[in-house]
Amino acid sequence: MGGSVSWISIAPVKALALVHPGEVELEPFGVRENRRFYLVDAEGRMVNGKVAGPLVQVVPDYDERLSRLALRFPDGAVVEGDVDLGEAATTDFFGRSVAGRLVIGPWSGALSEHAGRQFRLVRIDRPGDGADRGSGAGVSLVATSSLEALAQAAGVERVDGRRFRMLFGVDGVPAHAEDGWLGRRVRIGEAVIVPHGNVGRCVVTKQDPDTGLPDLDTLGALAGYRGDVETTERLPFGVWGEVVEPGRVRVGDRVELE
Repeated sequence: MGGSVSWISIAPVKALALVHPGEVELEPFGVRENRRFYLVDAEGRMVNGKVAGPLVQVVPDYDERLSRLALRFPDGAVVEGDVDLGEAATTDFFGRSVAGRLVIGPWSGALSEHAGRQFRLVRIDRPGDGADRGSGAGVSLVATSSLEALAQAAGVERVDGRRFRMLFGVDGVPAHAEDGWLGRRVRIGEAVIVPHGNVGRCVVTKQDPDTGLPDLDTLGALAGYRGDVETTERLPFGVWGEVVEPGRVRVGDRVELE
């Protein structure tokens, strides 16, 4: 098996737009800047695209070294500044407690105004904890041919990979080849990862990645051609795993089983 990295996508702020660096450093917990911030509602619950899809219209730019965050809104307005931290906040992430601190500054107000709901921005204390399955699951990937198979099942010309918010896309391997990588060492660029499970999908994947509005029945298509596949999670598409050898990964790097 041999392929290459087609894209890299990270989400500095959960639920906001993805950004696409040309290279990243994979550390033991994943990519340091990935899911470094998240939003909570007025009751302190973590917010994702199920709750406020149009937040995906806001593009984040976070410089970890300078601790500086900028948010670009659809009307062209940019809200930016140095990140100052306030009181502690502990939030439930799918049954797992994640520690962070409320962010002081203009971002919470700007995001609340955009969404029409009250939100507060939180920075996670420990990089990697913002991944849905925790810091031991800091990598996710999907074959680009899997997207082509899904498009065929859905009866559309193309399915945008951003719907699935995966860290890496992989060219040059058969559709759903990643299902067969579970428990195996996969070299990706200078790093080595071990996928441990399939990523079960939810209604967020139905949303247009530019608008956050539902426009494609991805779940129906997955149920139609993947519903009886033996995997670790229901309606699987792509895999998640851990970093076992840190290293740099660039677009175009080789992806191969060791």
